[in-house]
Amino acid sequence: MTLYDIVRNAEEQYSIWPTCRAIPDGWQATGFTGTRAECLSHIDETWTNMHPLSLRKATHGS
Repeated sequence: MTLYDIVRNAEEQYSIWPTCRAIPDGWQATGFTGTRAECLSHIDETWTNMHPLSLRKATHGS
């Protein structure tokens, strides 16, 4: 069974990455590891605003 890490970039966008591979530059592990289904479910619950951080800051001034 392949395990995955949930990773996030500077724009607060999420993805999953196999634990057996080095995480690419620009991405950081969030600390959640699980099966593909578990990770995707966790992302669905966590990533509620799909807009990149820079867009959220530009449109909301924060």
